[in-house]
Amino acid sequence: MWECPDFFPVAEGGVLKGLDGSAMGEEGVKHVLKVSLDDLKTEYYTLGHYVLEKDKYEPDKEFVDCGSGLRFDYGKFYASKTFYEGGKGRRILWGWINESDSVHDDVKKGWSGVQGIPRSVWLDKTGRQLVQWPVAELETLRGERVDIIQRKLNSGSIVEVPGVKATQVDVEVTFDLKSNPMNQENVEILEEKWFNSPQLACSEMGTSMRSGIGPFGLLVLASKNLEEHTAVFFRVFKSPSRNKTMVLMCSDQRRSSLGKELDKTPYGGFVDVDLADGKIFLRTLVDHSIVESFGGGGRTCITARVYPELAIGEDAHLYAFNYGSVAINISKISAWNMGSAV
Repeated sequence: MWECPDFFPVAEGGVLKGLDGSAMGEEGVKHVLKVSLDDLKTEYYTLGHYVLEKDKYEPDKEFVDCGSGLRFDYGKFYASKTFYEGGKGRRILWGWINESDSVHDDVKKGWSGVQGIPRSVWLDKTGRQLVQWPVAELETLRGERVDIIQRKLNSGSIVEVPGVKATQVDVEVTFDLKSNPMNQENVEILEEKWFNSPQLACSEMGTSMRSGIGPFGLLVLASKNLEEHTAVFFRVFKSPSRNKTMVLMCSDQRRSSLGKELDKTPYGGFVDVDLADGKIFLRTLVDHSIVESFGGGGRTCITARVYPELAIGEDAHLYAFNYGSVAINISKISAWNMGSAV
């Protein structure tokens, strides 16, 4: 069953010229058709053009009869809708994050599901996908800031980000892979079965499976001894059949909680990012049970819902890690304590 359909224009850079957001005939503008699929609680979108004379939407050829599409979010994100903000000429996306515990727990709480943070949406410069980013207004909730500059992460190393309230934090990190050229033998070959199923790749290649470049990323809502943690990380692969390097982004919840009867499904998506400069950017926002991550400047987004029992309050920690076989560098980590919106 199709739910919550949405049809709207998007522009490169995010700014639409028309006051009503219609953007008919504007250069650098495409249209998005998105649907929410009830059976899997997932959403897919296609890109194309609305032909005014025919009153018809024509998807780009790569989306025709392909059996799939792109996704706003590769995790717990559903029933989303957008609206156009004429004053700033931007398109805002808002989605629903459902629970990961049982119906019994929902009844006991007396409520179920929360809204994610609002995101600005625009067309990537390639014209092949959307880019999403937390609205700028969210930065007004930022409080005390902690920075870590130029830190090497050797194989198997973990670095704590100190001085932040890890249960309510906004963290940005830039990983630098320049010391590991992509043509070296340490870049693992992507298995064909993973190409159309990045979630399967994340399930089979969790943080415990070491490869050449990766896994590396963040451990959020982590207990001191890592009995509990949610891992948001990258792996770098090469695909000889496609003659390209591919970056996999995962959010792995399997060790997020000691609690039982929880949905701890790992999520994953590929990030269409140019590694010419060797840099991969990650932003993750944590709000107690919610982990929203934006990889590659918002080209791939993954939302998770977790319920730690140990990593709560002052007992929650934030770490950067590298479990890959070769060292990588952190250009910079910036983390902010986040205030409440109300």
